[in-house]
Amino acid sequence: MKKVVWGILGTARIGTRKVIPAMQRSAWIDVRAIASRSEAAARQAASELCIPRAYGSYEALLADPEIEAIYNPLPNHLHVSLTLQAAAAGKHVLCEKPIALTAEQAEQLRSAAGKVQIMEAFMVRFHPQWLRARELVRSGKIGEPRAVLVFFSYYNDDPSNIRNQAGIGGGALYDIGCYGIVLGRFLFETEPLRAVALVDRDPMLRTDRTTSALVDFGQGRQLSFTVSTQCVPYQRVQICGARGRIEIQIPFNAPQGEHTRILIDDGSTLDGKSITTEVLAPCDQYTLESEAFSRAVRGETPLPYGLDDALMNMRIVDALFRSEKSGRFEEV
Repeated sequence: MKKVVWGILGTARIGTRKVIPAMQRSAWIDVRAIASRSEAAARQAASELCIPRAYGSYEALLADPEIEAIYNPLPNHLHVSLTLQAAAAGKHVLCEKPIALTAEQAEQLRSAAGKVQIMEAFMVRFHPQWLRARELVRSGKIGEPRAVLVFFSYYNDDPSNIRNQAGIGGGALYDIGCYGIVLGRFLFETEPLRAVALVDRDPMLRTDRTTSALVDFGQGRQLSFTVSTQCVPYQRVQICGARGRIEIQIPFNAPQGEHTRILIDDGSTLDGKSITTEVLAPCDQYTLESEAFSRAVRGETPLPYGLDDALMNMRIVDALFRSEKSGRFEEV
């Protein structure tokens, strides 16, 4: 397949430290340019990452006729506007999560999604550990799936960090709660009916620093998650069925290029002796994600996840924020 030529909007840490190096390891991707509102920052990132071109504005990069696809890791409040600008310039867009701040905002992308490929960047859906977990659920290994339990946290109370700025989409639900949402949908393979949330907001930052949610997928299937931006760093997922349990030890920030493990427990003992371990080959979920998008750009495969998928994620987020205010279940 002919390489897809990519441009990067911004010098966000996730891009420079994780996504761009992963993309550069692919034989199907040519990272040709990076842009920042500061030309000096763009040039520094380009130098460090061996990217040929650096632009001092997003508009300059979007005007580059050689760029075919854009990776958009800008702050959350800029996701929709810059994705629309990129699409208007004829560029396909892999946009970081969340794709918008509300479902209503995300709807603005509908007309653009009919002209170019637009996908929300949940790299976890391409990691073999998640594909294997879903395969085990589908096979009946744990019986009828009943509950998916997620805990995901880190500690960051820096007011200057964009994750702690309420006005531009900071907070735990936007940043990491969305992973719990997408994984519940991924594993149950259906859409939820209603959701309820319990939210604790930082009194100074006004962001949700700890959010817990219960999401009802109907027929007894429940997703529950707790996410926090001010808690000890930890992440774990449990998938519990009528006859067994699957545990993923590092479900979200899977180490790049390293082995991962899935634990399978038939529940016959409570001391861990009934657990078996599957070890999965090393991979990089960011490489796999960007390759899947590149294949869709070339028409080699269908787009794995489109705008309707991203809109459902946002509708669930909207329902949880409504529940924070109402104190009751809200329909999705």
